[in-house]
Amino acid sequence: MRERLSFRPGAGRKAAAFYIPLWRVLPRKKWEGLSLLLFTESQENSGMYKSIDIYDDKPHEECGVFGIFDRELSAAAETYYGIFALQHRGQESAGITVSDGKVMETFRGMGLVTEVFRHLPEKDGHIGIGHVRYSTTGSSIPANVQPLQADSIDGSMALAHNGNLVNTKNLRRRLLLEGSTFQTSMDTEVIIKLLARSRRKTEEEKFIELMDEIHGAYAIVACTNDALYGCRDPFGYRPLVLGRTEKGWVLASETPALDAIDAKFVRDILPGEIVSIDDNGVRSTMYCPVENHRHGICSFEYIYFARPDSIMNGQDIYQARLNMGKKLWEETHFDGDVVMSVPDSGNVAALGYAQASGIPFVEGLLKNKYMGRTFIQPGQKQRERAVRMKLNPIRMNVEGKRIILVDDSIVRGTTSGIIINLLRNAGAKEIKLCISSPPVRYPCFFGIDTAERKQLIAAKYPTEEICKMIGADALHYLSQEGLAESISELKKTDMCFACFDGIYPEPVPNNGLGGMEEEE
Repeated sequence: MRERLSFRPGAGRKAAAFYIPLWRVLPRKKWEGLSLLLFTESQENSGMYKSIDIYDDKPHEECGVFGIFDRELSAAAETYYGIFALQHRGQESAGITVSDGKVMETFRGMGLVTEVFRHLPEKDGHIGIGHVRYSTTGSSIPANVQPLQADSIDGSMALAHNGNLVNTKNLRRRLLLEGSTFQTSMDTEVIIKLLARSRRKTEEEKFIELMDEIHGAYAIVACTNDALYGCRDPFGYRPLVLGRTEKGWVLASETPALDAIDAKFVRDILPGEIVSIDDNGVRSTMYCPVENHRHGICSFEYIYFARPDSIMNGQDIYQARLNMGKKLWEETHFDGDVVMSVPDSGNVAALGYAQASGIPFVEGLLKNKYMGRTFIQPGQKQRERAVRMKLNPIRMNVEGKRIILVDDSIVRGTTSGIIINLLRNAGAKEIKLCISSPPVRYPCFFGIDTAERKQLIAAKYPTEEICKMIGADALHYLSQEGLAESISELKKTDMCFACFDGIYPEPVPNNGLGGMEEEE
């Protein structure tokens, strides 16, 4: 369903909480005493209701953003193709805002880009912004679909945001005390209200004032009826790139969105940079000098989030993941008959491991490309079937083989054992699991949907115990040093590894030791 701009409050439903004992999915000896939380209670009064995929034990990026200013192209069409190329960054909702220089209109809905926009928005215009979303802060309800559009004394503005603020609660409380009302539960609405209330003369000055007040991760695209704007937080947590069309300019979360519309990559937007794009071209304003500020570029972009064909902050993502696989080989030197991956996120690292070790890479697990979300159904048979519908072993490549299995991460530990059990049942002789990231021990507060710390398996158990729990013959996580060396084009000091070591670039709620609660 696609809707034109609507700020209707969401229903006040709460998700139910229930557990499926994992000994009913796997042999008791492997999972005794461990349970899987499938549905978690929502934030108070948030209206959150989510389907949970029992195969899915991955961290999730919050969203992807796109913007274009080009008088020769249809902003609606180009934005559609741009956010389609960013679909991997969020699959819950999609939205597009278009301006013809006089009137601004926003179209949005729940679902994939192709589901929301079965037909292109019926709006001519040369300025457009777009958004795909996976919710972290805020509920998965229609009212929270981006972009958001607002009117102020200075005219209309639309805004889309990738990231997560750590001081949303305080800012929201202050705005409420000052008379603001809210129609969503997102930090994005806090951002656009702060901009709309600003009495600064120029949009650049408004963004500088905004950046004085908000803390955390944000890559923002925004538009008025006159111009396109982009800004990136001073730490550079979330990515944003600048591209060039024949007669215009593009902003996007990743470079494949530029490729999708035949735009040429120009450069990354710098941490702390504000760009303004209009008929006069691109203007840049720095919120803070780059040399005077440490960065916090998200390492998980390189491990998992970004498309492998992206180039991000000067680093080829495919090459970085190849390097991770090679580092895994250097750290393990596991002997085996075949190397295989957990598709699709482990594919490139597995290739790197195979290249370095000389052990042949084979496909061992076939992923159903037409499988959407797996909704929980009652009954053991249904749950087992749901897993097999998504992944199925290729028996000729598995039976009798000593397997080196490569995956990108283990978060809650809810699926690795299921996958290993599938391979065992297909005749695998031995399974050694290699993970192309260090153990995830701390939650993220900067735009990644991770579990509370108490739900992170590596925060509770040592590697040896996790290995026994998931039924592997061996388990190795890539070292943090090996990860840093794999992302070879970036300085280690410019990256955020907080989900591994708990060292956050800036203060976070409860020092990162609790859940994902906002600061008090």
